[in-house]
Amino acid sequence: MSVLTKMRIDEFATMKYGKMPPKNVVSDTGYPIYSGYRITGYAKEYLYKNPELIVVARGVGGTGDVKISPPEAWITNLSIVLSLSEDIADKRFLYYRLGREPLKERLNTGAAQAQITIENLRSYEIELPSLTSQKRIASILSAYDDLIENNRRRISLLEEAARLLYREWFVHFRFPGHEHVKIVDGVPEGWGLTTFGELFDFPGGFAFKSSTYTDDGKFGVVTIKNVHDAKFVPECSSRVDDIPEKLKDVCRLKTGDILLSLTGNVGRACVIFGDDYLLNQRVAKVCGKDGVSDQFAYWTFSNPDTQKTLENLAYGVAQLNLSPVILSERPFLKPDQTLMDEFTGITKPTFDQLIKLNLQNQVLIKARDLLLPRLMDGRLEV
Repeated sequence: MSVLTKMRIDEFATMKYGKMPPKNVVSDTGYPIYSGYRITGYAKEYLYKNPELIVVARGVGGTGDVKISPPEAWITNLSIVLSLSEDIADKRFLYYRLGREPLKERLNTGAAQAQITIENLRSYEIELPSLTSQKRIASILSAYDDLIENNRRRISLLEEAARLLYREWFVHFRFPGHEHVKIVDGVPEGWGLTTFGELFDFPGGFAFKSSTYTDDGKFGVVTIKNVHDAKFVPECSSRVDDIPEKLKDVCRLKTGDILLSLTGNVGRACVIFGDDYLLNQRVAKVCGKDGVSDQFAYWTFSNPDTQKTLENLAYGVAQLNLSPVILSERPFLKPDQTLMDEFTGITKPTFDQLIKLNLQNQVLIKARDLLLPRLMDGRLEV
């Protein structure tokens, strides 16, 4: 096993808070303003040229997270910036090593809102291997992250290409041969006004009892937390060991199923990848009826124009809700079937590739997360 040395963070790092950019620096474009949570805007100049190791100091959710900022960024005072002694600690290694620590749990000094201070972070102790081992470990883990990020970029590009094609054909009516199609009352000939309910079914999920949840159950319960805009989050905070007797088959999810959020951030669509998932209430599955492919269904509901429509259909004050009944009654302009079939033929390879890349990332993330603790505590030599 590698020799590990316990050290206080202030023995190998100096720390300071980021700062809020003055108004005269804020711009519509330019260098990213990074809060630690995300990019919140842009500035005319940057505060840090190189990517910096940061700990999120406060805010709504995420306190204690360890991140590496974008290059040439302005880092706000929601984060603590760590400048490392490069002869002792490697930045990329510390990103992984410190990220394993329960910083929020151990260092939180906030009351109404979680907060971590430099004073408390300074005396926090972690174990470090030699600098050579740190660099080797970081290289191994970074290789996984590089593959994951490359796949994510490919996913984003594929999503955007298909989304633009959908809008070009079915929103702007610039489909192949559109120059030779008559427009009757503002609608291409052969198209017809129908409703979402005529083309799609929206079966809802099962009302699970929280008393049945277990930490390591076989089946993940998919809730609105798992449905982001064009992104399925495979990690489920709720799990069950057994399938409830009254759960309908439609609630047993499989790779390629399309989901739609009905509560909170309503009208967000994603595609399931992976097995052993069950559908919870307030999330609907989108099922195309005769002649309506998964590809047409997915890019219909991940289209920004459709999402705005669904947001306008939602009701509620404290939290928005979308009724499948109201959704089904919403008018929808159905394209010519031949055109829908052509769109399906073009986008099916893209749809399949999206699933493949997401499944690859799931495997890579699992492998990386299995390696990480074993490399950090010296159980695996490098």
